[in-house]
Amino acid sequence: MFDKILIANRGEIAMRVIRACKELGIPTVAVHSTADAEAMHVRFADESVCIGPAAAKDSYLNVPAILAACEITGADAVHPGYGFLSENARFAEILNDHNIDFIGPKAEHIRTMGDKIEAKRTARRLGIPVVPGSEGGVSSDVEAIRIAREIGFPVLVKAAAGGGGRGMKVAKSAEELSSALSTARAEAKAAFGDDAVYLEKYLTKPRHIEIQVLGDGKGNAVHLGERDCSLQRRHQKVWEEGPSPALNAGVRDKIGETVAKAMRELSYLGVGTVEFLFEDGEFYFIEMNTRIQVEHPVTEMITDIDLIFEQIRVAAGATLAMKQSDIEFRGHAIECRINAENPVSFRPSPGKIVHYHPAGGLGVRMDSAVYQGYTIPPFYDSLVGKLIVHGKSRQECLMRLKRALDELVVDGIDTTAPLFRALVREKDIIDGNYHIHWLEHFLAQGGMDD
Repeated sequence: MFDKILIANRGEIAMRVIRACKELGIPTVAVHSTADAEAMHVRFADESVCIGPAAAKDSYLNVPAILAACEITGADAVHPGYGFLSENARFAEILNDHNIDFIGPKAEHIRTMGDKIEAKRTARRLGIPVVPGSEGGVSSDVEAIRIAREIGFPVLVKAAAGGGGRGMKVAKSAEELSSALSTARAEAKAAFGDDAVYLEKYLTKPRHIEIQVLGDGKGNAVHLGERDCSLQRRHQKVWEEGPSPALNAGVRDKIGETVAKAMRELSYLGVGTVEFLFEDGEFYFIEMNTRIQVEHPVTEMITDIDLIFEQIRVAAGATLAMKQSDIEFRGHAIECRINAENPVSFRPSPGKIVHYHPAGGLGVRMDSAVYQGYTIPPFYDSLVGKLIVHGKSRQECLMRLKRALDELVVDGIDTTAPLFRALVREKDIIDGNYHIHWLEHFLAQGGMDD
């Protein structure tokens, strides 16, 4: 096992890793920017090192500063959390060159799956069903129009190096496609430094289903069921639940085993999430995230497996401690992302939290790194915390979520909590009858204006 783990992240995920390390008896090092000097993860870690000014590029993305922090503290492993450097293959290689373990997949797998075009090729080779689209990047408008007519409009233009909804544009006709291509290329270049784009068939009312996987890099891998992440705004997830209301046990087992088999063939190391669109009973691969997900607590609640704990174990060289037959799914879990945003306009709302009271009680978990008097800085993501609830059934889970949302108090800033208080009372949500465009239709129709 590792002697000391440095956490190259901030906020709730840094706190989540610290908790797992404490239960493993591993000392931790928190790195932080000047803006995060009073952050909770800095207070709870065994040691802390300031690695730069507020801007992420000068601190949480500052590889030389992180390496120096490892050297100063004697950390022999780095946990990247999610975001920042978590899917940076070169960072993993640099750490390994300095005899520091990266708690994540092999660099080759990060690189392969980080390129959306290569990821699709790999998925197809491994027997994972993919969305109809271009075989690779499209180099001209003429080529794009030809492919779009072959697969049928509407189509989705996507950045090859993309994520988080950036570099994604829908084209409903050949006339719209040229504009969508130029806009997507410009956004991709600005966001990722790479303007390569490709085309996919645009599905009209799919669900977003993701399969959680865990492997030990030695040919052993399991799946831990699915999460339904279909409630999204601008391709950003806001609500995740598991199991999906749209799947039955047979469908779940079939797609889960397909993904687990592929991970065994890859000798995948660590946790990962294979994401699909699901429509009319068919799964279509869209991407793989080679890191821990924001919504991983949903899986933890229904499997009673600590994913961070397992992620650290296998990174340290341990063989997978479980077989597929050992994994049992119990009850239902839902996660709501409580962001520091106006619930109607979604404008960011950084500032001081005057009053804070997290929800509690049986089956309720609040993963957060805020406290009363804490000031949410304007430099990073707007996540205040994740409210996760578990129940024996989906109905019980929804009732528990409704109660927990009514208990939650975050005063001094705007948050998205009112959005979830509205959603949990909507018939479509109660019935589990929604898709990836449902939330934007709800908001466009004034669902939050009542």
